[in-house]
Amino acid sequence: MKRYILMCDVIDSRNKNQQIIINELKNCRDFINEKYKTYILSPLTITLGDEFQAVIKDLETSFNIILEIEEYIIKNNFQIKLRYVLIFGEISTPINSEIAYEMLGEGLTFARNQLNKMKANENRFFIKIDDDTLETISNNSFSILQNIIDKWKIEKDYKLISNLITYKDYKIVSEKLNKERSLIWKREKSLNMSSYNSIKEIILKLPKYEHIHQNNTGNLY
Repeated sequence: MKRYILMCDVIDSRNKNQQIIINELKNCRDFINEKYKTYILSPLTITLGDEFQAVIKDLETSFNIILEIEEYIIKNNFQIKLRYVLIFGEISTPINSEIAYEMLGEGLTFARNQLNKMKANENRFFIKIDDDTLETISNNSFSILQNIIDKWKIEKDYKLISNLITYKDYKIVSEKLNKERSLIWKREKSLNMSSYNSIKEIILKLPKYEHIHQNNTGNLY
């Protein structure tokens, strides 16, 4: 049976403190598994030390989880940066609802191979689903998201970025951080926050077109 399989790994993990990586992955895992426990078929599980995987109920939840992980890493000033593979692929064994181990299938094999292939390039997101048009739009949207996020200097600006993500209003953020409005306004512009919020909104709405497009009862454009 086909399921949504999410695999992630830490970029450049060999050059980072392994204990810090494990601790940060565990925090991400626990946060996601608790928040989305009713939407996850097999929970986010750390597999090879710097990787984790999960089986998720639907595309909408899968996109939400990817975005939540990205923002959780920023808000907690974690040192890790992840690459993601999300595919709608075959799992031939029963779904392990306790831990994402002891499952086999072409989908899992494909996802792991794709994750390894991505180590040769700078792409951090790969989506493969049963809808070519939606797949292309999703991959392009995540590429735009990456282009924005990867230009941020998280270690230096995580408090500012976190507040701008949360409140989406430079006036509120200026009060929270006790900074001049004009300064926060300029930083909001330089961080390209309006584009970030726009592409995030697009990504979160894309799954709503999944069944419409597959059934040829609507059009994405």
